[in-house]
Amino acid sequence: MMRLAVNGDELVEYDVTGSGRGLVLVHGTGGDAETNYGHLVDRFAARHTVIRPNYSGAGGTKDSGGPLTPERLAGQVAAAVRDAEDDGPVDVVGFSLGAAVAATLAALRPELVRRLVLVAGWAVSGPRQRLAFDLWRRLWHTDRDLFHRFVQLEGWSPAWLDAAGDEEIAKLVAQAGFGEGTLRQIDLDVRLDISPFLPRVTASTLVIGATRDQIVPVTATRELHEAIVGSRYEELDSGHLVIVERADELTELVAEFLNEE
Repeated sequence: MMRLAVNGDELVEYDVTGSGRGLVLVHGTGGDAETNYGHLVDRFAARHTVIRPNYSGAGGTKDSGGPLTPERLAGQVAAAVRDAEDDGPVDVVGFSLGAAVAATLAALRPELVRRLVLVAGWAVSGPRQRLAFDLWRRLWHTDRDLFHRFVQLEGWSPAWLDAAGDEEIAKLVAQAGFGEGTLRQIDLDVRLDISPFLPRVTASTLVIGATRDQIVPVTATRELHEAIVGSRYEELDSGHLVIVERADELTELVAEFLNEE
C-alpha cells in the first residue's frame, strides 16, 4: 500500500516493504516505484526495509508545478525516508535519472546515505544526449505512439529485442505506461548537470554501466564514476534497461556491495 510523505507543499508517494537496514530504490525517467523495481523488491526485502519513492512526474506524487531539479527530487526522496521513520543512514540505489537524484542526495545529505549504487547514470547531458532527449520531447508532443516505439528501440539492447520477437515488442509498445508527468522529467534530462555535486559525495559508491546503452552511453556512465572519488565501477552487457535485461547479475552486484563489512 502506497504512503504519502509531506515535503513542504509537496506530497511524495512511496512504498515500504521488508525489514532490516533501509534501502532506497530511486526510479528513472518515465518509470515509477513499481515499473522499475516491482520485480526486484523481493530480492532485497528479506534483509532490507525497501523504500521506493515516486518523485515528481511519477505515480501519485503531487507538487506545485514548475521545472524539476535534482535538488528538488533529492529532497522528495529524503522526505520519503524520513516519513518511513528511518533515521538512516540508508543505502540508495538510483537508476538512470534516478542515479542523478541519488548522487545529489548523497552530496547534499551525506549523513543520510551509507552506500550508494548508481546504475546506467550520467552526470552532464552533452550534445548527443540533448539531441536525443529533445527528440523524445518532440515525439511526445507530435505522436505518442512513435515516442513509445522509439523509447523501446533505444531502451533495450539489439540482442534482447531480437530474442523477444515481434509479438513481445508490440506488447511492450502497447503497454507503455508513461504518465503525463514524464515530460517534466524529460525536460530535466535535457539540461541535467550534477557535476558540481559529485565532489561532495562521500558515501561508498558503486557505479554500474551498461555496455550497449543507447540512452545513456556507457562512456557517460564511466565519466560519472571518474567524477566520484574512490568509487568502484562495474559493467554489464546490456541495453539501458539493465534492471530487466540483466536483473540477476545486477541484483547480485548490488547485494554483494551492500552486504560488505
